[in-house]
Amino acid sequence: MNFLFAWRYFKAKKSTNAINIIAWTSMAAILFGTAALIVVLSVFNGFEGLVKSLYSSFYTDLKVLPATGKTITVSPQQLQQLKAIKEIRNYSLVAEEKALVQNGEYQTVVYLKGVDENYRYTTGVADHLINGKYELGNEAAPGLILGAGVENALGIIADRNIYTLKIYLPKKSSSEQINMLEDISSDTIHSSAAFRIQQDFDNKYGITNLDFVKRALGLRPDEFGGIEIALNDPSGAQAVKNSIRKIFGEGYLVQNKYEQNRSLYSVMNVERWAIYGIFCLIMIVAAFNITGALTMLVLEKQKDISVLHALGASRHFIRRVFLSEGMLLALIGGGIGMLLALLVAWLQTEFHLVPLGGSFLISHFPVTLRLMDFVLIGATVFLIAFIASWIPAGKAARQEFSLRTE
Repeated sequence: MNFLFAWRYFKAKKSTNAINIIAWTSMAAILFGTAALIVVLSVFNGFEGLVKSLYSSFYTDLKVLPATGKTITVSPQQLQQLKAIKEIRNYSLVAEEKALVQNGEYQTVVYLKGVDENYRYTTGVADHLINGKYELGNEAAPGLILGAGVENALGIIADRNIYTLKIYLPKKSSSEQINMLEDISSDTIHSSAAFRIQQDFDNKYGITNLDFVKRALGLRPDEFGGIEIALNDPSGAQAVKNSIRKIFGEGYLVQNKYEQNRSLYSVMNVERWAIYGIFCLIMIVAAFNITGALTMLVLEKQKDISVLHALGASRHFIRRVFLSEGMLLALIGGGIGMLLALLVAWLQTEFHLVPLGGSFLISHFPVTLRLMDFVLIGATVFLIAFIASWIPAGKAARQEFSLRTE
């Protein structure tokens, strides 16, 4: 019944035109605020999904790392137990260390990652080569796959470089002080290819033969930097993680993708809530128009309020009528705003209306709609409208009722 009265008040022509203007203005503000928030969050979702997919090309579903230090000891029995876990699609033994790579006058520091033959089937690096072939060589003649940024820093084209590169690596040492003559290994290496995934990897990593890196670092045959694991179903990572912990026990860390990239996921989460907070402030400002429109409506409908009271309506019912009026403005504005956001998202997805400048991986702004965004924004709009409507609705309920005219 209260919504029926609210709908009649919404449609009825007001004696003061300013009430209509303020009501429509408040509804338009909610409409565009809702649409803008959904579109911006959807674009953010698109970029978030793109970044996560790129990071997934380099980071695996699970990774076994040392709890302290830089290396872990892996026995053949542990590897057999790891193979017995049916949820594991593949795994790769790796060793990683900072190295100085030199090409004549050009030199740069890279994170040199030694990997075994399973690495190309465990990660997506092999699918992101921009030149050359995925060749890691062997211990005696290693091949080096460079990130595109590292390739540029060395001033070479990886698959066309006829000269070998000089590489320097620190050997494993028990002493805190490094002897430059004894604790630094130097060798030559030939570049075979370059990859481009994401700037964080392109400017940082070089990938080569595991046996070569282990020899250069002075690692024992059963010593590695970690184990990178790809799963058949990434959604079951937690159960597999628990199984792996039982195999390796204390002294080992088993991390999922989130734990391997905790800072990235934290930053993206903070950015999402920052965007949400900014647009909520905009809608809160717009909600002042609802308060103003309802306050003026209460003043205009004083006689109607008195008639309703005379007919038996309680103060609680009067409050609900004007609360419903505010919620009606939010419902219409928010509903049309969501439809408008859907239209904009569809147009961007189908026709790429807004291009993305620069030499990026994609040519347009990505858009990914999520149901939870609609639920969250819808709940936010209704909460803001409810709070904005409470004051004038309460004023209407507290009004002295009188049908007498002067």
